[in-house]
Amino acid sequence: MQRLEARWNIENYDKQSRANKLLHKLAILDFNMVQSVYQSDLQELSRWWKRVGLANKLSFARDRLIESFFWAVGMVFQPQFSKCRVGLTKVVKLITVLDDIYDVYGSPEELQQLTDAVEKWDVNAVDHLPDYMKIFFLALYNTANDLAYDTLKEQDQFVISHLRKGWADLCKAFLREAEWRNKKHIPKFDEYIDHGWVSSSGAVLLTHAYFLISQNITDEAIKSLNHPMRFPCSIFRLANDLTSSKDDAERGELAKAVSCYMHETGVSDEVARDYVRKAIDQNWKMMNKENAHNSLFDNSFIETASNLARIALCQYQYGDAHTAPSDSSSNRIKSVIFEPIQL
Repeated sequence: MQRLEARWNIENYDKQSRANKLLHKLAILDFNMVQSVYQSDLQELSRWWKRVGLANKLSFARDRLIESFFWAVGMVFQPQFSKCRVGLTKVVKLITVLDDIYDVYGSPEELQQLTDAVEKWDVNAVDHLPDYMKIFFLALYNTANDLAYDTLKEQDQFVISHLRKGWADLCKAFLREAEWRNKKHIPKFDEYIDHGWVSSSGAVLLTHAYFLISQNITDEAIKSLNHPMRFPCSIFRLANDLTSSKDDAERGELAKAVSCYMHETGVSDEVARDYVRKAIDQNWKMMNKENAHNSLFDNSFIETASNLARIALCQYQYGDAHTAPSDSSSNRIKSVIFEPIQL
């Protein structure tokens, strides 16, 4: 994750015998100035999150605004991309609530209703949803439509159908996993990964990122979005699954990469985890190969897609830092967003 690496390098640079003191001072000033941009972004997001009101209405859902913003910083750290960071944080927040609806709270009938409503993208469908889903659907609907409006205004591209499809695909993926959970079904590893890169939610994030950060949106690129998205999303999925916890098992979530490989091959947990780590390495190689031959997408988007894999590995390095932040993960967030480097 680039900003963590930048801070580490800055704080250790003056220990070198040939350190340039002026260069070191400029690096500190730059880091602190960028950090102030992040804090301004976060203030805007805090106002938005309070206005949306999901934290108060849906008390069962994880309230992780700062952790969600850290994901966005990991994907797009450059100070000039505040709009993209803010937009991506909103998407991460909505994904987090959606995940909790499908994983923890919703009944099978309610989950099917929500999936249908998102696929239709029709506010009239709200009438058939339970109250807690009504407020979520409208928050999702308004947030995505706002982004589509801004893109139409600024780039003359009408993109709501693509955003709508991304959210519908994610809901269908979450619904399928809920069905697996209820039936205690464990798919084969390859089947799980073909499904899991979508259920990781990375595809929704990167679809929004494409429209938020790209300077030249084209129909050809939109049709080819899956190519730069699949490998970082697969890394995201696999990194998440390596942190599978006892809580997952207690909820009946048996369909995880490690358990799928164990069930299919009969190997031990240790061997299965090693296989998943090798799969992550292979996806890195495929991602780099795909990026090297890319000609349809701006470099800013390609870097954002690669950064999704980086921030996923960072956030799942020592457990699930999004769901249960440790002191270590909290300190990382503080060092990037809140604590300036002292001159």
